[in-house]
Amino acid sequence: MNKPTLLILAAGMASRYGSLKQIDSFGPHGETIIDYSIYDAIKAGFGKVVFIIREEFLEKMREVFDEKLRGKIEVDYAFQSYDLTKFGIDRIIERSKPWGTAHAVMSARDKVNEPFCVINADDFYGTDAFVKMAQFLTTDVADDKMALMGFQVGNTMSDYGYVSRGVCEVDENGHMKSVTERTNIYYTDDDQGNRKIVYEENGVKHDLDPKTRVSMNFWGFTPKIFDVAAGMFQDFVASNADNPKSEFFIPTVPDYMVKRGMADFKVIPTSSKWFGVTYKEDKAMVQQSISALLAEGAYPEKLF
Repeated sequence: MNKPTLLILAAGMASRYGSLKQIDSFGPHGETIIDYSIYDAIKAGFGKVVFIIREEFLEKMREVFDEKLRGKIEVDYAFQSYDLTKFGIDRIIERSKPWGTAHAVMSARDKVNEPFCVINADDFYGTDAFVKMAQFLTTDVADDKMALMGFQVGNTMSDYGYVSRGVCEVDENGHMKSVTERTNIYYTDDDQGNRKIVYEENGVKHDLDPKTRVSMNFWGFTPKIFDVAAGMFQDFVASNADNPKSEFFIPTVPDYMVKRGMADFKVIPTSSKWFGVTYKEDKAMVQQSISALLAEGAYPEKLF
């Protein structure tokens, strides 16, 4: 079997962060968060990395990544755009942002022919996640057997505002029963002043157990996902043509497949503490976390 591919979602404009965080520096020698993910992926056995970006980012991304990755892993780029014709949709719809993370994954269809893993550019997942996913993608994956890395929501929060997470319902065999994108998860205090996690939907707050498994957009797929997503996307666009803020999220596709018996999704558990940069204020925390990992010897001071 071919080595699996790493698909990195890097097309976002980072409106809450305030700058292009995909290439912001966090390590002692200017390393990006993506650098640490790719380092872990190479060690785990991935053979190629595909960056999903906006075409206007291409020159800058190549400047940052191409030379240092040459000879270490194959590199390619896919563009997320507003052009819907390549998905069989013959209409122009005005939007200020693309159609979401599942749409981004679909944009890489012509670049991937082997099992692949999807991650976010601005999330630090840790070595354990890449090792476990690489093992799954080389030994267990099939068109009816895919996976996601299941983080505990309490290990994935920001102190500076709300976050979005795919909240998972898991059966006794460790398989996903459902996954629901919650876009407004945050810390608050209960009546006794104790900190707790809630998500808000239609103005109503719901408690969320800190150990609840959530998707951090760390998925293991086969190219079968492209066919399923394409059909769903046509229906999504038809239903949301007049909603400029609507987004076609990745969890929507696995949830659809599971509920129709098309595939099982293994929820691979990890106790790793995720960290990432949703807000500018998160940067200092990420830098401190990386410094601690370097001090422990988890990574070399200079990655590449």
